[in-house]
Amino acid sequence: MFLATAEGLWSTLRAALSHVYLLVASLGGPGLFFIALADSSFLSLPEGNDILIVVLSTGQTWGTMTYYVVMTILGSVCGCAALYSVGRRGGAFLRKRLNRERLKEVERLYGQWGIWAIVVPSVLPPPTPFKIFVLSAGLFRISWVKFLLSVAVGRSIRYFMWGTLAVLYGELAKRFLEENLPVVGIVLFLLFVTAMVSYAIMWFRAKRKSPQHEIA
Repeated sequence: MFLATAEGLWSTLRAALSHVYLLVASLGGPGLFFIALADSSFLSLPEGNDILIVVLSTGQTWGTMTYYVVMTILGSVCGCAALYSVGRRGGAFLRKRLNRERLKEVERLYGQWGIWAIVVPSVLPPPTPFKIFVLSAGLFRISWVKFLLSVAVGRSIRYFMWGTLAVLYGELAKRFLEENLPVVGIVLFLLFVTAMVSYAIMWFRAKRKSPQHEIA
């Protein structure tokens, strides 16, 4: 009886979410903004932004796709800013209610990696627990500017990737997204790390070859 009731509630919830997504799709850019804002702040709509960008950008021009992606990024940044503010003002209240072990792990990551502890989770799709990083950024009083720029960079990488795939591959990209989102997230993360390591190596080599280094 309980299982049947739970299954019925889940089906109802899924149907309601489907109607919400259809409504958002009909609104276009503003709809994407509000979905991204809600998902990045106090609600959780797994994969919604990614799927909607692909759906709306399929068959569209590069300019239209860019508009959809930018609206999604702006919504996500605003939502993260709201959650960051809660973390910054919550202080002791949040420390008592958040998982202490996870909080210590996140604090260690911030101490070791700095803003990369925000950029990397913001790139990865669900089930990455991004909200704990956002709350913790406020709790540990990470710079507002660094925080917002980090979120914007991470979300830009993630959403422009989906928009580009939608313009280039359309329905094929949509089906692939629905079936392989976690795998794509891992691949995207590996590519991102590879790019950062390559940049660091080139920067180090250029520094070693600089005139100052040669004179020394």
